[in-house]
Amino acid sequence: MAEGLVRGEGFAIDASVVKADANRQRGVPSTEGTDWSNPGLATRAVREYLQALEQVGQVGATPMNLSLTDPAAPWTAAPGGPAFCAYSTNYPIDVHAGVILDVEATTAHRTEEVNATKTMIDRVEERFDLKPKHLIGDMAYGAGPMLGWLVDEKQIEPHIPVWDKSEREDGTFTRLEFSFDAAKNQYTCPAGKLLKPSWRMKRKNRNNYRASQLDCQGCPLKSKCCPNNINRRIVRTPFEAAREVARGRQDTARYRQSRRDRKKVEMLFAHMKRILRVDRLRLRGRSGTKDEFLLTAIAIAQNLRRLALSLPPRLTEAIPAPA
Repeated sequence: MAEGLVRGEGFAIDASVVKADANRQRGVPSTEGTDWSNPGLATRAVREYLQALEQVGQVGATPMNLSLTDPAAPWTAAPGGPAFCAYSTNYPIDVHAGVILDVEATTAHRTEEVNATKTMIDRVEERFDLKPKHLIGDMAYGAGPMLGWLVDEKQIEPHIPVWDKSEREDGTFTRLEFSFDAAKNQYTCPAGKLLKPSWRMKRKNRNNYRASQLDCQGCPLKSKCCPNNINRRIVRTPFEAAREVARGRQDTARYRQSRRDRKKVEMLFAHMKRILRVDRLRLRGRSGTKDEFLLTAIAIAQNLRRLALSLPPRLTEAIPAPA
């Protein structure tokens, strides 16, 4: 920060999968009972796995196979190809010079990677009193809860594609074609009719809006709106306001520049795997994995390399050779 390499204007976040030091062929089916009290299995990686299982529980679906050497490393086929045991390294970087601000090791699971983003942003703010004005990420970080946390709790502008499943395959109107009035708490359809939460639906789901049956029966657009239902209904999630904020940034010049800036964090992962040869971990367990990722990112090569390249060259006087 003293050298001006970190400005705090924008952060970019991403995760990359790295193979764990665990052999898939030596795993055992998770349905089989494993005697973890066996002294031959009492390694640090196994102890960490059992402790996390007691405190947090199983994240995501139960894995089909477990590695006896590093059971916390689940199978993944995220990069494509055959599945393998892996962890994910998570980087938030400052987009000005590509400096890595924090590192978090997680399993190769989207839920853990998104939760790690919240942890790292809070940690950077606590340690360095640094909070970005906008956050750049791919669609994996564009779910409603994550966008709601950024907009409502942290007041960070999301430069993230929205993970939206409102598109319909039958060609009928999507939810985005209905305009929402927050002051009146109602939607307006393309035909100008209103969709409101009825008093009966408020008890079950107050975010459920529906049009009047009389309005839909004689509507000329019914075949394009709700051909198989008597009226149109829309479910508005509690995070829809944050999703609209993210959608509103997608046509701006700053957002297009942010999509280009996101390549900086991807280049760091490529440098880690191709130049530093950290394509397979040498340490096991959560703590060993975190230490290896941390040393790779901060101390050994990547951040120190950025700092060295930013320093001006120092010219030294030639020392005459002795006669």
